[in-house]
Amino acid sequence: MPAPPSLTDGLRFAFGTLTALPVGLTRWDRPAARAGMLCAPLAGLVVGALAAVTGLLLLLLGAGAPLAAVATVAVPAVLTRGLHLDGLADTADGLGSGKPAEDALRIMKQSDIGPFGVITLVLVLLAQVAALAQAYDGGWARGACAAVVAAAAARLALTLAARTGVPPARPEGLGAAVAGVVPVPGAVAAALAVAGLAAAGGAFLGTYGILRAVLAVVLAVGVAELLLRHCVRRFGGVTGDVFGGLAETAATTALVVMSLG
Repeated sequence: MPAPPSLTDGLRFAFGTLTALPVGLTRWDRPAARAGMLCAPLAGLVVGALAAVTGLLLLLLGAGAPLAAVATVAVPAVLTRGLHLDGLADTADGLGSGKPAEDALRIMKQSDIGPFGVITLVLVLLAQVAALAQAYDGGWARGACAAVVAAAAARLALTLAARTGVPPARPEGLGAAVAGVVPVPGAVAAALAVAGLAAAGGAFLGTYGILRAVLAVVLAVGVAELLLRHCVRRFGGVTGDVFGGLAETAATTALVVMSLG
């Protein structure tokens, strides 16, 4: 029986699987996966903070909001080696194919990207950039808060998708490694923690900022949950690609909400 994972094991699993940061992944077992998926929002906070710093630096140097928004969107893509975007495209191809689960999963494993994937990628990236540009137009603090909240909400969606009762669609891969590892109480606690941190960040923008940040988290995980349930019905469970699609869906939803008002 594997030894209980330490906090360090959980953080290494989270950062080692969800980012390209060189953390030295040391354990790849179910207990470590459980700790790692509970720590996933922390990886999101770091990614979001780095993205926000990049955007703010460009604003400080005189760049406009659109360029700062592009850079802010690019940082998470680089820090994940584009895996979440690739997962989004593959999930769109699988869902868009209209084929039975086995054939759809085979389409998702192919290395190329089909028309559904391309269209989805273009629209999602455009939405993310446009929403961030709007947020930066509302002030540098609002743009930075949007970047951090979106990144944390995106990884929270992964924590919730890894909860007990959500099956893997394949017996191998990242989806199988993390599917069902997070106890439901732990997933709920993670959601409350992220909502609380979002409220704390939104407090710098006033009362409406608090409500907007919390609403961004709630709607982000809500939309991701709808996609998760649809994927479970269509594919029979989750895959690594589905996790990527959930992260990008949640991030986009959060950014759109943070840009409104």
